[in-house]
Amino acid sequence: MTDKYLITALSGGLYTVTGGGENHRCRARGAFRHKRMTPLVGDSVELSRERDGYVISAICDRRTELIRPPMANVDVLFITLAPTDPEPDLLYIDKLISIAIHGGVKPVIVITKSDISPALAEKYAQIYRNARLPVFAVSAYKNEGITEISDFVREENARIFAFAGASGIGKSTLMNALFPGLSLQTGTLADKTSRGRHTTRSVTLYRYASGDRECYIADTPGFSMLDLITFDFFRRDELFATFPEFEGLDARCRWRGCTHTKEDGCAVSAAAKSGQIAQSRYDSYLAMYDDLSKKKDW
Repeated sequence: MTDKYLITALSGGLYTVTGGGENHRCRARGAFRHKRMTPLVGDSVELSRERDGYVISAICDRRTELIRPPMANVDVLFITLAPTDPEPDLLYIDKLISIAIHGGVKPVIVITKSDISPALAEKYAQIYRNARLPVFAVSAYKNEGITEISDFVREENARIFAFAGASGIGKSTLMNALFPGLSLQTGTLADKTSRGRHTTRSVTLYRYASGDRECYIADTPGFSMLDLITFDFFRRDELFATFPEFEGLDARCRWRGCTHTKEDGCAVSAAAKSGQIAQSRYDSYLAMYDDLSKKKDW
């Protein structure tokens, strides 16, 4: 069987693949382990027929790859945050942005529950608009901003859209509003800890017809900071390029090879002090740079 299939889900070690009007539940060949390869949701794969059923026999070249969440061929990553309750962890958000950009994925910021605190929602929206990222502020409760994101999905030339963000911020509620018929399970924040209950346990792709094209929407597991506590997904010298608002500033630094962390005459730190770039974004850069400085080359 040489037709290409799409992995749309993984559960209990079995992959759900779809293609040619067929759906199969199958395992991956053991040879992938020897090659240190793992099929991911979003992979285009080939199947072979064996005595006990179909198996994934080949993984096609990937356009993009994400480690958190673990997915392949994602085109757009909607990174969701709420303005309050729970208060967003901006370092966590900025790590997701950098991981997306480094992986070739377009990050889009979505501020959910904007009706709870419009002022705070606008504060965070401005931070990421200044970072040259697309930003949407939405309220599924008031049905505000939903049309704008729907238009974005329809107009964007992309096949796989993923949603990521901390648990309990209304991600699944937003997706239900955007894509009627998904009927994703939603949850509430734990009363005492203000941490979200994990209502989504595995990455799943949902088929969505947008105009004359077929695309897929991915719901991803809820995140806690533990997921990104070890930040070593790329090299230290690749970090600068994952901050779009830093572009061109390095040419104005006093010293060649400036790390933009502590040098006199650094244009990036000066831009943070002047408000040209958000101080929170620069703080995230410093924290991530420190993490990557501890990464072993081997």
